[in-house]
Amino acid sequence: MARSSERPLNLGLLVLLGGVVGLLVGLLSASFVLAVFQLNDWLLISPRSRMMFEHQGWLVAATIAVPTLGGLVVALLHRLILERRPHGPPDVIAAVQTRRGRLPVRPGLISALSSLVALGSGASVGQYGPLVHLGGTLGSLSARLLRASRSEDNIAIACGVAAAIATAFKAPLAGILFAHEVVLRHFALRAFAPVAAAALGGYLVESLIFDRPPLFYVASAEIQFRWEYLLFLVMGAVGALVAVTYMQALLAAARLAQRSRIPALLQPAAAGALLGTAALWVPDILGIGAETLRFTTIADAIGSAELVLLLVAKLLATALCLGFGFSGGVFSPALLIGALFGALCGNLAALVTGGPEASMVVYAVAGMVAVTAPVIGAPLATVLIVFELTSSYTLTTAALASVALANLVGFRLFGRSLFDRQLANRGLDLSAGRSRTLLQGQPIDAYVRPAAVILSPETPLRQAILRLGAGGHGEGYLVDDDGRYQGTVTLAALEARHRAGAETAAEAREPGRPVVAAGSSLWVALEQARSLEGAALPVIERGGKGRLVGVLPEVALSGAHVETLDAVRREEHGVG
Repeated sequence: MARSSERPLNLGLLVLLGGVVGLLVGLLSASFVLAVFQLNDWLLISPRSRMMFEHQGWLVAATIAVPTLGGLVVALLHRLILERRPHGPPDVIAAVQTRRGRLPVRPGLISALSSLVALGSGASVGQYGPLVHLGGTLGSLSARLLRASRSEDNIAIACGVAAAIATAFKAPLAGILFAHEVVLRHFALRAFAPVAAAALGGYLVESLIFDRPPLFYVASAEIQFRWEYLLFLVMGAVGALVAVTYMQALLAAARLAQRSRIPALLQPAAAGALLGTAALWVPDILGIGAETLRFTTIADAIGSAELVLLLVAKLLATALCLGFGFSGGVFSPALLIGALFGALCGNLAALVTGGPEASMVVYAVAGMVAVTAPVIGAPLATVLIVFELTSSYTLTTAALASVALANLVGFRLFGRSLFDRQLANRGLDLSAGRSRTLLQGQPIDAYVRPAAVILSPETPLRQAILRLGAGGHGEGYLVDDDGRYQGTVTLAALEARHRAGAETAAEAREPGRPVVAAGSSLWVALEQARSLEGAALPVIERGGKGRLVGVLPEVALSGAHVETLDAVRREEHGVG
């Protein structure tokens, strides 16, 4: 239910809010990206800065020390967050899908700062996840300042997400689709206009003020043979296997960190030390890897053996950093891993096709999409990013072919996305749809009523019948002297047992009456009510004491169910 201080916003104000959020998020997102690159230069993470000092003996010590100290700073920052972990895209999705909204500002800003330190010091993590969460946080803050309703808070969060993606990739269409595909998961007309305004605002800020170079350059792209589209389909299926391996490695590293004897405060620093040591032999695993990504689109720039080495090293380095507490995203590493996979496929295809140089970028992009789309659960947005980055219809069709099987295989083997799996591990399962998610997040407490007739198990049958009949009640609840629930009796059962010669109410109790624990969700109550043949579910105290708290009338439970479904309908169809 909306609080009395909340108010609905008219569509014009909502669109204006989206535009303002887009400009603000665009400014901060572009500044964040530039700050990362600047820190990489200052801290000798970028290839250009490392080349300037490659003959200096102290570079070895700096390569290990920088990510190690960065990990220590990250861990200290995370101690300022209640959950002692950084917030990211899963928190954004959870806030919207549960209609709780209200992304808190403090953990959002600390998580962004933590990600900036991690990326700046060379951690093998991504920049887009932190930007998505920062954008969502600023959108939610803007909605709160206007005292908007929860539904409009969700739209404002989507506006911030769209602006972040539009700014980071110079891709406003992809930003709009990403916000709808990943965060909102519906396409209500009421949400489209403000989200579009936000994406356009972020894009304009990036284009007019910062104008950074694109993620990679495409001089020309050509598919020599039509049958190569079959290769792209196969690449999609195999790329999904790479994506699943990547996601399983991330989850396995997190479990390893929980079981390790390294104190939580030192885990990111330990990961940074291992990363820096490995970077002495494979420096390309440091940071985002934008330069390596560009090289994957150039024929013969990286040999097949080196591509395999970089792919495996980057995958393991990212799993290590994120699993052991570094703050950052999974999108950027997935892009690089996918591009390395695609370039490897391109080298193999060149043995068959003759491999003109212009075709290498096609395979790199097809591989990039095949790995990334299953990770983030956004196949259409990923294809649109390719189109807006390259303006190449050829590359877009190749990406579309690889995505066709990638997300299908990834879903079968892993699930919709890494974000959904992370939320499921936290107890929020989105796989059954939004209505179930909302019911799972809503406790029954507001719908519990006092039991109308409470009887002792030793109450004489005649007296129990009179008490129920006098009040016009169809059932009563047996409670012992300590307040523990002992069963339910109905008026019909009491009368039948009385005619049979029974003496106490306990002899007429209904066998197998379902109960629900206090504080349970509406979803749990609905599941219990499937076998209910009475008027209400008894609600008992948690903790094994079994005391009767009250009852949950079936009519109230049904009303809550209908109310939840109606709220989803209004929001997803833009009615309210």
